[in-house]
Amino acid sequence: MCVCMYYIRTSIKERGDFNFCNLQNCLDLRKNPGRESKLQMAAVGNKERLPPVLDSSAEQPPLFDGTTRLYMTYTCPYAQRVWIARNYKGLQEEIKLVPLNLRNSPTWYKDKVYPTNKVPSFEHNGKVVGESLDLIKYVDINFQGPSLFPNDPAKREFAEEMLSYSDEYITAVYKTFTKDAPQELGALLDYLETALQKFQDGPFFLGQFSLVDVAYIPFIERFQIFLSAVRKYDIGEGRPKLAAWIEEMNKIEAYNPTKCNPDELVKSYKTYFV
Repeated sequence: MCVCMYYIRTSIKERGDFNFCNLQNCLDLRKNPGRESKLQMAAVGNKERLPPVLDSSAEQPPLFDGTTRLYMTYTCPYAQRVWIARNYKGLQEEIKLVPLNLRNSPTWYKDKVYPTNKVPSFEHNGKVVGESLDLIKYVDINFQGPSLFPNDPAKREFAEEMLSYSDEYITAVYKTFTKDAPQELGALLDYLETALQKFQDGPFFLGQFSLVDVAYIPFIERFQIFLSAVRKYDIGEGRPKLAAWIEEMNKIEAYNPTKCNPDELVKSYKTYFV
């Protein structure tokens, strides 16, 4: 068992709190070795061939050579946030993906690129910055392409509220996976149903597609897969707005090539939650 999953289980059992920030590192340990090649082939139809994963034997890309890079893993939901934002703004050529193997991570990443040794991180204009919520805002502000943040003051205020709550919300949902808590889970999903009713000018949280959708979808994707396969629980049942939102999200071309492998996700989550 990796260190972070040991900490998570210990926290739940002994202390009652929960920290899910590094689950993607754990899930990487369980993934199919052929995952990367499958992703690369799947992305061809989306006009981008994904680069190979870098492990401890890989040479470091030149640092601060003028190239903008997103350091990530293909299975990380936090990195997926930034990946979706990049794709939606049409920045596949401007922002290069640097996928890492967290099971056998290159030492240069921690030593020379990002000392926290977490993903995602972002190399741009002579610096490396991290934290997925900050990065999706950074990409939206600093690069051309369709805006992911509305001008309407009421929508901007609600967006900030949803973004600020997102990681706390995600942690709360994951906690329900470790116990039989259907009422608690239902209330958390009802929160999304209510949030999706605030604006009626589109199927997304702010009406139009935005950073809020980008922040939530990698995790709702995983919740839906796990709960359907293992708990036989349909998160959209009785929640028409949530069901419609998921349906519309699946039509977003920028999102589709970033999706996780359902079979691998179920296998990994069963190991840790069942």
